[in-house]
Amino acid sequence: MDIRLLVIAAIPVFALGLGIYLTDRFDKEPFKLLIKVFVLGMLSAIPISIIEKILVSVNVFSGLISAAYIAFIVAGLTEEFFKREVVIRTAFNHEAFNEKLDGIVYCIFSALGFALVENIVYVVFRFSTNPHVGLYRGILSVPAHTLFAVTMGYYLSLSKFSNNKAEAKEFFRKSLTVPIIFHGIFNFILMSNIPMLMGIFIPFVVYLWVISLRKLNLYYNESKSTFIKTSRDTDIKK
Repeated sequence: MDIRLLVIAAIPVFALGLGIYLTDRFDKEPFKLLIKVFVLGMLSAIPISIIEKILVSVNVFSGLISAAYIAFIVAGLTEEFFKREVVIRTAFNHEAFNEKLDGIVYCIFSALGFALVENIVYVVFRFSTNPHVGLYRGILSVPAHTLFAVTMGYYLSLSKFSNNKAEAKEFFRKSLTVPIIFHGIFNFILMSNIPMLMGIFIPFVVYLWVISLRKLNLYYNESKSTFIKTSRDTDIKK
């Protein structure tokens, strides 16, 4: 194994993980729980790989329909389902999940766990002779997993903290369907090889960054406000 390629594959994952960990400043999540979510995100690559191979083997389509099938079903549905499942089974009902920002944090750690394995497979093994793959995936693919996770965590938190059952159910559904759509569009544009679609790829990525940062900033400010209020109440009681 080429250690240099391994480092190239891992750097964007850990850089983004550190970034979101430092963003969660006011009510940090238990480090052990974050590691658990990250590791299970890595392990989710196993069932994802198996199911994706099965889905690819039954692909009876061709052309753009085949590309859409692979983009939205094989990759989008399978990967986003298991990444969300990790969070649901570990952190969603945990007492540490006590504010909306937490949903984004846990979903990103799950996504980055999977992204690390996927990146190693591509950079270190499949395309080890192509020096540009690591750069391309570090700039686009790994951050894309993070952006999908922001949306997933955004809706997952809305579901968890909603007092309306119907509304909570709808947000829970969106925590899977919206990331699938974003993931599918991202992959389909790259797989289609249609110049017109390629022309909107960068604007689409910019759009993902803008809406994701807005969602992250919204929950960050909520976390900050709660922290300030709690601190003031504690000072008053003293």
